[in-house]
Amino acid sequence: MIVDRDLGAELLASAEAFRAITLTGPRQSGKTTLCQHIFPSHAYVSLEDIAMRQRATEDPRGFLADYPNGAILDEIQHAPHLLSYLQGILDENPVPGRWILTGSQNFALMKEVSQSLAGRTAVLHLLPLSWQEVSRFPSPPAKLEEAIFAGSYPEILGNPKMDPGRWHSAYMRTYIERDVRGMIREGNLPTFQRFVQLAAGRAARILNYEALASDCGISHHAARNWLSLLETSYVVFQLPPFFRNIRKRLSKRPKLFFHDTGLVCWLLGIQSAGQLRSHPLRGPIFENWVVSEVVKQRYNRGLAGGLCFYHEKNRAEADLVVESPEGVLLLECKSSATPAPSLFRGVRRVQAHFREFGIAAEAAVAYAGDQLQRWPAGALIPWRCLDSHWEAMR
Repeated sequence: MIVDRDLGAELLASAEAFRAITLTGPRQSGKTTLCQHIFPSHAYVSLEDIAMRQRATEDPRGFLADYPNGAILDEIQHAPHLLSYLQGILDENPVPGRWILTGSQNFALMKEVSQSLAGRTAVLHLLPLSWQEVSRFPSPPAKLEEAIFAGSYPEILGNPKMDPGRWHSAYMRTYIERDVRGMIREGNLPTFQRFVQLAAGRAARILNYEALASDCGISHHAARNWLSLLETSYVVFQLPPFFRNIRKRLSKRPKLFFHDTGLVCWLLGIQSAGQLRSHPLRGPIFENWVVSEVVKQRYNRGLAGGLCFYHEKNRAEADLVVESPEGVLLLECKSSATPAPSLFRGVRRVQAHFREFGIAAEAAVAYAGDQLQRWPAGALIPWRCLDSHWEAMR
Protein backbone atom coordinates (compact mmCIF):
# COMPACT_ATOMS: atom_id res chain seq x y z
CA MET A 1 0.00 0.00 0.00
CA ILE A 2 1.36 3.43 -0.93
CA VAL A 3 0.23 6.48 1.05
CA ASP A 4 2.94 8.92 -0.06
CA ARG A 5 1.05 10.45 -2.99
CA ASP A 6 2.14 13.61 -4.79
CA LEU A 7 -1.36 15.06 -4.45
CA GLY A 8 -1.04 14.97 -0.65
CA ALA A 9 0.51 18.44 -0.37
CA GLU A 10 -2.22 19.98 -2.52
CA LEU A 11 -4.87 18.13 -0.52
CA LEU A 12 -3.53 19.50 2.77
CA ALA A 13 -3.23 23.04 1.42
CA SER A 14 -6.79 22.96 0.11
CA ALA A 15 -8.10 21.64 3.44
CA GLU A 16 -6.65 24.71 5.15
CA ALA A 17 -8.49 27.08 2.82
CA PHE A 18 -11.79 25.43 1.84
CA ARG A 19 -14.71 24.26 3.96
CA ALA A 20 -14.86 20.98 2.04
CA ILE A 21 -12.66 18.98 -0.32
CA THR A 22 -14.05 16.98 -3.24
CA LEU A 23 -11.65 14.30 -4.47
CA THR A 24 -12.54 12.46 -7.65
CA GLY A 25 -10.78 9.82 -9.71
CA PRO A 26 -11.13 6.29 -11.07
CA ARG A 27 -11.98 3.34 -8.89
CA GLN A 28 -8.96 1.81 -7.17
CA SER A 29 -6.74 4.88 -7.71
CA GLY A 30 -6.17 5.20 -3.95
CA LYS A 31 -8.61 7.95 -2.96
CA THR A 32 -9.75 6.28 0.27
CA THR A 33 -6.23 5.33 1.33
CA LEU A 34 -4.93 8.85 0.73
CA CYS A 35 -7.77 10.59 2.56
CA GLN A 36 -7.53 8.33 5.60
CA HIS A 37 -3.76 8.91 5.67
CA ILE A 38 -3.97 12.70 5.33
CA PHE A 39 -6.96 13.07 7.68
CA PRO A 40 -6.54 10.31 10.30
CA SER A 41 -8.77 12.03 12.88
CA HIS A 42 -11.77 12.28 10.52
CA ALA A 43 -14.58 9.77 10.84
CA TYR A 44 -14.84 7.57 7.77
CA VAL A 45 -18.13 6.62 6.08
CA SER A 46 -18.45 4.51 2.95
CA LEU A 47 -21.66 5.16 1.05
CA GLU A 48 -21.14 1.93 -0.87
CA ASP A 49 -22.33 0.32 2.35
CA ILE A 50 -26.04 -0.35 1.83
CA ALA A 51 -26.99 0.41 5.44
CA MET A 52 -25.14 3.73 5.44
CA ARG A 53 -26.61 4.68 2.08
CA GLN A 54 -30.11 3.87 3.30
CA ARG A 55 -29.71 5.98 6.43
CA ALA A 56 -28.32 8.87 4.38
CA THR A 57 -31.29 8.62 2.03
CA GLU A 58 -34.04 8.29 4.63
CA ASP A 59 -32.73 10.86 7.12
CA PRO A 60 -30.03 13.07 5.56
CA ARG A 61 -30.13 15.68 8.32
CA GLY A 62 -29.81 13.06 11.05
CA PHE A 63 -27.09 11.27 9.12
CA LEU A 64 -24.91 14.38 8.83
CA ALA A 65 -25.64 15.35 12.44
CA ASP A 66 -23.96 12.10 13.51
CA TYR A 67 -20.65 13.70 12.48
CA PRO A 68 -20.47 17.10 14.22
CA ASN A 69 -16.73 17.36 13.50
CA GLY A 70 -17.07 16.40 9.85
CA ALA A 71 -16.15 13.18 8.09
CA ILE A 72 -14.73 11.52 5.01
CA LEU A 73 -17.78 10.62 2.91
CA ASP A 74 -16.54 8.00 0.47
CA GLU A 75 -18.27 7.42 -2.91
CA ILE A 76 -20.59 10.38 -2.36
CA GLN A 77 -22.15 9.91 -5.81
CA HIS A 78 -24.31 7.17 -4.23
CA ALA A 79 -26.05 9.83 -2.11
CA PRO A 80 -25.75 13.09 -4.06
CA HIS A 81 -28.77 14.59 -2.30
CA LEU A 82 -26.60 14.92 0.82
CA LEU A 83 -24.75 17.82 -0.78
CA SER A 84 -27.72 20.16 -0.62
CA TYR A 85 -28.03 19.47 3.15
CA LEU A 86 -24.27 19.77 3.57
CA GLN A 87 -24.43 23.24 2.01
CA GLY A 88 -26.31 24.58 5.03
CA ILE A 89 -23.87 22.98 7.47
CA LEU A 90 -20.90 24.53 5.67
CA ASP A 91 -22.53 27.95 5.72
CA GLU A 92 -23.40 27.73 9.43
CA ASN A 93 -19.93 26.52 10.41
CA PRO A 94 -17.34 27.54 7.79
CA VAL A 95 -14.36 25.89 9.54
CA PRO A 96 -12.13 24.62 6.71
CA GLY A 97 -11.25 21.01 6.02
CA ARG A 98 -13.94 19.26 8.06
CA TRP A 99 -15.69 17.50 5.18
CA ILE A 100 -13.85 15.35 2.65
CA LEU A 101 -15.93 13.97 -0.22
CA THR A 102 -14.72 11.33 -2.66
CA GLY A 103 -16.31 9.91 -5.79
CA SER A 104 -15.47 7.87 -8.86
CA GLN A 105 -18.18 9.06 -11.24
CA ASN A 106 -17.20 12.55 -12.26
CA PHE A 107 -20.35 13.65 -14.12
CA ALA A 108 -22.90 12.66 -11.48
CA LEU A 109 -20.77 14.04 -8.69
CA MET A 110 -19.69 17.31 -10.29
CA LYS A 111 -23.22 18.16 -11.37
CA GLU A 112 -24.34 18.14 -7.74
CA VAL A 113 -21.17 19.83 -6.50
CA SER A 114 -21.60 22.72 -8.93
CA GLN A 115 -25.20 23.18 -7.85
CA SER A 116 -24.79 22.87 -4.08
CA LEU A 117 -21.18 23.48 -3.09
CA ALA A 118 -19.89 26.03 -5.59
CA GLY A 119 -17.34 28.25 -3.85
CA ARG A 120 -17.35 26.04 -0.76
CA THR A 121 -15.29 23.09 -1.93
CA ALA A 122 -11.95 22.57 -3.65
CA VAL A 123 -12.11 19.96 -6.42
CA LEU A 124 -9.05 17.74 -6.85
CA HIS A 125 -8.41 14.65 -8.97
CA LEU A 126 -6.43 11.56 -7.97
CA LEU A 127 -5.43 9.52 -11.00
CA PRO A 128 -3.50 6.22 -10.95
CA LEU A 129 0.11 6.39 -9.81
CA SER A 130 2.56 8.61 -11.65
CA TRP A 131 5.96 7.14 -12.49
CA GLN A 132 7.49 9.27 -9.73
CA GLU A 133 5.13 7.57 -7.26
CA VAL A 134 5.70 4.13 -8.78
CA SER A 135 9.46 4.53 -8.36
CA ARG A 136 8.99 4.70 -4.57
CA PHE A 137 8.01 1.04 -4.42
CA PRO A 138 10.77 -1.37 -3.31
CA SER A 139 10.88 -3.05 -6.74
CA PRO A 140 9.44 -0.78 -9.44
CA PRO A 141 9.37 -1.98 -13.06
CA ALA A 142 12.91 -1.99 -14.40
CA LYS A 143 12.12 -1.56 -18.09
CA LEU A 144 9.80 0.68 -20.08
CA GLU A 145 7.81 -2.26 -21.43
CA GLU A 146 7.26 -3.56 -17.90
CA ALA A 147 6.04 -0.15 -16.73
CA ILE A 148 3.61 0.19 -19.64
CA PHE A 149 2.31 -3.37 -19.31
CA ALA A 150 1.80 -3.25 -15.54
CA GLY A 151 0.05 0.10 -15.69
CA SER A 152 -0.18 2.33 -12.66
CA TYR A 153 -2.88 1.09 -10.30
CA PRO A 154 -1.64 0.71 -6.70
CA GLU A 155 -2.96 -2.84 -6.20
CA ILE A 156 -0.86 -4.17 -9.07
CA LEU A 157 2.36 -2.37 -8.20
CA GLY A 158 2.04 -2.99 -4.48
CA ASN A 159 1.72 -6.77 -4.91
CA PRO A 160 4.60 -8.50 -6.75
CA LYS A 161 2.50 -11.64 -7.13
CA MET A 162 -0.37 -9.84 -8.87
CA ASP A 163 -0.71 -10.63 -12.57
CA PRO A 164 -1.55 -7.35 -14.39
CA GLY A 165 -3.72 -9.08 -16.99
CA ARG A 166 -5.77 -10.88 -14.36
CA TRP A 167 -6.23 -7.68 -12.34
CA HIS A 168 -7.32 -5.62 -15.35
CA SER A 169 -9.76 -8.34 -16.38
CA ALA A 170 -11.37 -8.25 -12.93
CA TYR A 171 -11.30 -4.44 -12.95
CA MET A 172 -13.25 -4.25 -16.19
CA ARG A 173 -15.82 -6.78 -14.97
CA THR A 174 -16.30 -4.80 -11.78
CA TYR A 175 -16.43 -1.52 -13.67
CA ILE A 176 -19.15 -2.81 -15.98
CA GLU A 177 -21.11 -4.31 -13.09
CA ARG A 178 -21.00 -1.19 -10.94
CA ASP A 179 -20.87 1.77 -13.25
CA VAL A 180 -22.25 0.73 -16.61
CA ARG A 181 -25.00 -1.80 -16.08
CA GLY A 182 -27.49 0.79 -14.90
CA MET A 183 -26.81 3.06 -17.90
CA ILE A 184 -26.75 0.58 -20.78
CA ARG A 185 -29.38 -1.96 -21.74
CA GLU A 186 -28.49 -5.52 -20.75
CA GLY A 187 -28.35 -6.69 -24.35
CA ASN A 188 -25.84 -3.97 -25.26
CA LEU A 189 -23.20 -4.93 -22.67
CA PRO A 190 -21.24 -7.29 -25.00
CA THR A 191 -21.27 -4.58 -27.65
CA PHE A 192 -20.05 -2.05 -25.08
CA GLN A 193 -17.17 -4.36 -24.17
CA ARG A 194 -16.27 -4.56 -27.86
CA PHE A 195 -16.50 -0.76 -28.06
CA VAL A 196 -13.95 -0.36 -25.26
CA GLN A 197 -11.58 -2.76 -27.05
CA LEU A 198 -11.89 -0.82 -30.29
CA ALA A 199 -11.26 2.43 -28.41
CA ALA A 200 -8.03 0.95 -27.01
CA GLY A 201 -6.88 0.32 -30.58
CA ARG A 202 -7.31 4.05 -31.22
CA ALA A 203 -5.37 5.25 -28.16
CA ALA A 204 -3.22 8.33 -28.87
CA ARG A 205 -4.93 8.83 -32.23
CA ILE A 206 -7.24 11.53 -33.52
CA LEU A 207 -10.77 10.59 -32.59
CA ASN A 208 -13.14 9.67 -35.41
CA TYR A 209 -16.58 8.95 -33.97
CA GLU A 210 -17.97 7.84 -37.31
CA ALA A 211 -15.29 5.20 -37.90
CA LEU A 212 -15.47 3.97 -34.31
CA ALA A 213 -19.25 3.65 -34.45
CA SER A 214 -19.12 1.90 -37.82
CA ASP A 215 -16.51 -0.64 -36.69
CA CYS A 216 -18.57 -1.43 -33.61
CA GLY A 217 -21.89 -1.57 -35.46
CA ILE A 218 -23.56 1.14 -33.40
CA SER A 219 -24.90 4.61 -34.14
CA HIS A 220 -22.80 7.76 -34.04
CA HIS A 221 -24.97 8.96 -31.15
CA ALA A 222 -24.35 5.78 -29.14
CA ALA A 223 -20.59 6.05 -29.73
CA ARG A 224 -20.56 9.58 -28.31
CA ASN A 225 -22.65 8.54 -25.29
CA TRP A 226 -20.50 5.51 -24.54
CA LEU A 227 -17.27 7.45 -24.84
CA SER A 228 -18.70 10.07 -22.51
CA LEU A 229 -19.47 7.28 -20.04
CA LEU A 230 -15.86 6.10 -20.21
CA GLU A 231 -14.67 9.66 -19.61
CA THR A 232 -16.86 10.29 -16.59
CA SER A 233 -15.58 7.07 -15.02
CA TYR A 234 -11.96 8.09 -15.66
CA VAL A 235 -11.17 5.30 -18.09
CA VAL A 236 -10.35 7.63 -21.00
CA PHE A 237 -9.78 11.33 -21.61
CA GLN A 238 -9.64 13.53 -24.67
CA LEU A 239 -6.79 15.86 -25.54
CA PRO A 240 -8.00 18.89 -27.50
CA PRO A 241 -6.20 20.14 -30.60
CA PHE A 242 -4.26 23.38 -30.64
CA PHE A 243 -6.37 25.74 -32.67
CA ARG A 244 -5.64 29.38 -33.27
CA ASN A 245 -5.97 31.54 -36.31
CA ILE A 246 -2.39 31.13 -37.51
CA ARG A 247 -3.25 30.45 -41.14
CA LYS A 248 -2.60 26.73 -40.97
CA ARG A 249 -4.94 23.83 -41.75
CA LEU A 250 -5.10 22.46 -38.23
CA SER A 251 -7.00 19.42 -37.03
CA LYS A 252 -10.15 20.27 -35.08
CA ARG A 253 -10.76 16.77 -33.67
CA PRO A 254 -9.43 15.67 -30.25
CA LYS A 255 -7.12 12.76 -29.56
CA LEU A 256 -8.22 9.81 -27.42
CA PHE A 257 -6.13 8.61 -24.47
CA PHE A 258 -6.54 6.10 -21.65
CA HIS A 259 -5.55 6.98 -18.10
CA ASP A 260 -3.82 3.61 -17.71
CA THR A 261 -1.66 1.85 -20.31
CA GLY A 262 -1.94 -1.46 -18.47
CA LEU A 263 -5.63 -1.48 -19.27
CA VAL A 264 -4.84 -0.62 -22.91
CA CYS A 265 -2.51 -3.62 -23.12
CA TRP A 266 -5.11 -5.96 -21.65
CA LEU A 267 -7.81 -4.68 -24.00
CA LEU A 268 -5.49 -5.22 -26.98
CA GLY A 269 -4.74 -8.78 -25.94
CA ILE A 270 -1.10 -8.11 -25.05
CA GLN A 271 -0.13 -10.88 -22.63
CA SER A 272 3.42 -9.96 -21.66
CA ALA A 273 5.71 -6.96 -21.44
CA GLY A 274 7.98 -8.54 -24.05
CA GLN A 275 5.27 -8.33 -26.70
CA LEU A 276 5.46 -4.54 -26.55
CA ARG A 277 8.98 -4.47 -27.99
CA SER A 278 7.72 -5.35 -31.46
CA HIS A 279 4.00 -4.63 -31.22
CA PRO A 280 2.60 -2.62 -34.16
CA LEU A 281 1.00 -0.17 -31.72
CA ARG A 282 4.14 0.34 -29.63
CA GLY A 283 4.44 3.98 -30.75
CA PRO A 284 0.88 5.06 -29.86
CA ILE A 285 0.97 3.11 -26.57
CA PHE A 286 4.21 4.86 -25.60
CA GLU A 287 2.69 8.22 -26.51
CA ASN A 288 -0.32 7.37 -24.34
CA TRP A 289 2.02 6.59 -21.45
CA VAL A 290 3.89 9.90 -21.79
CA VAL A 291 0.79 12.09 -22.17
CA SER A 292 -0.99 10.40 -19.26
CA GLU A 293 2.13 10.97 -17.13
CA VAL A 294 2.07 14.70 -17.86
CA VAL A 295 -1.65 14.85 -17.08
CA LYS A 296 -1.05 13.12 -13.71
CA GLN A 297 1.77 15.46 -12.82
CA ARG A 298 -0.37 18.52 -13.51
CA TYR A 299 -3.37 17.17 -11.57
CA ASN A 300 -1.06 16.36 -8.64
CA ARG A 301 -0.17 20.06 -8.52
CA GLY A 302 -3.81 21.08 -8.66
CA LEU A 303 -3.56 22.17 -12.30
CA ALA A 304 -6.01 21.46 -15.10
CA GLY A 305 -6.11 22.42 -18.74
CA GLY A 306 -3.27 24.02 -20.66
CA LEU A 307 -2.54 20.84 -22.63
CA CYS A 308 -3.30 20.11 -26.27
CA PHE A 309 -1.67 18.66 -29.39
CA TYR A 310 -0.73 20.18 -32.74
CA HIS A 311 -1.59 18.56 -36.05
CA GLU A 312 -1.51 20.13 -39.49
CA LYS A 313 -3.01 18.63 -42.59
CA ASN A 314 0.48 18.59 -44.13
CA ARG A 315 1.56 16.23 -41.30
CA ALA A 316 3.53 18.71 -39.18
CA GLU A 317 2.65 17.69 -35.63
CA ALA A 318 3.63 17.76 -31.98
CA ASP A 319 2.23 15.12 -29.63
CA LEU A 320 1.82 17.53 -26.73
CA VAL A 321 1.66 21.31 -26.48
CA VAL A 322 1.94 22.80 -22.99
CA GLU A 323 0.76 26.39 -22.96
CA SER A 324 1.95 29.00 -20.47
CA PRO A 325 2.03 32.82 -20.31
CA GLU A 326 5.65 32.71 -21.52
CA GLY A 327 4.92 30.62 -24.62
CA VAL A 328 4.58 26.92 -25.35
CA LEU A 329 6.54 23.73 -24.83
CA LEU A 330 6.35 21.25 -27.71
CA LEU A 331 6.86 17.63 -26.66
CA GLU A 332 7.24 14.77 -29.13
CA CYS A 333 7.05 11.10 -28.09
CA LYS A 334 9.38 8.60 -29.76
CA SER A 335 9.41 4.92 -28.81
CA SER A 336 12.95 4.51 -30.15
CA ALA A 337 15.67 3.88 -27.55
CA THR A 338 18.46 5.24 -29.74
CA PRO A 339 19.38 8.96 -29.51
CA ALA A 340 19.48 10.60 -32.93
CA PRO A 341 19.00 14.11 -34.38
CA SER A 342 16.18 12.74 -36.54
CA LEU A 343 13.99 12.39 -33.44
CA PHE A 344 13.59 16.19 -33.48
CA ARG A 345 12.69 16.48 -37.15
CA GLY A 346 8.92 16.72 -36.70
CA VAL A 347 8.87 18.91 -33.61
CA ARG A 348 11.37 21.32 -35.21
CA ARG A 349 8.93 21.93 -38.06
CA VAL A 350 6.17 22.80 -35.60
CA GLN A 351 8.55 24.99 -33.62
CA ALA A 352 9.36 26.96 -36.77
CA HIS A 353 5.64 27.48 -37.45
CA PHE A 354 5.03 28.83 -33.95
CA ARG A 355 7.96 31.20 -34.16
CA GLU A 356 6.81 32.37 -37.58
CA PHE A 357 3.70 33.74 -35.92
CA GLY A 358 5.49 35.26 -32.93
CA ILE A 359 4.83 32.49 -30.39
CA ALA A 360 7.83 31.49 -28.25
CA ALA A 361 8.23 27.71 -28.46
CA GLU A 362 10.68 25.33 -26.82
CA ALA A 363 11.07 21.74 -28.03
CA ALA A 364 11.72 18.45 -26.27
CA VAL A 365 11.50 14.75 -27.13
CA ALA A 366 10.51 11.98 -24.69
CA TYR A 367 12.05 8.71 -25.84
CA ALA A 368 12.48 5.09 -24.77
CA GLY A 369 16.20 5.40 -24.05
CA ASP A 370 18.09 5.95 -20.80
CA GLN A 371 20.34 8.95 -21.43
CA LEU A 372 19.33 12.55 -20.83
CA GLN A 373 20.91 14.63 -23.58
CA ARG A 374 20.85 18.31 -24.55
CA TRP A 375 20.75 18.90 -28.29
CA PRO A 376 20.70 22.24 -30.11
CA ALA A 377 17.07 21.49 -30.96
CA GLY A 378 16.08 20.81 -27.35
CA ALA A 379 16.15 18.23 -24.54
CA LEU A 380 16.09 14.48 -25.22
CA ILE A 381 14.39 13.06 -22.13
CA PRO A 382 14.49 9.38 -21.07
CA TRP A 383 11.12 7.85 -20.24
CA ARG A 384 12.04 7.25 -16.61
CA CYS A 385 13.21 10.88 -16.13
CA LEU A 386 10.15 12.61 -17.54
CA ASP A 387 8.80 13.61 -14.14
CA SER A 388 12.08 14.93 -12.67
CA HIS A 389 12.85 17.08 -15.72
CA TRP A 390 9.31 18.24 -16.36
CA GLU A 391 9.42 20.93 -13.67
CA ALA A 392 12.41 22.57 -15.35
CA MET A 393 10.75 22.47 -18.76
CA ARG A 394 7.27 23.66 -17.98
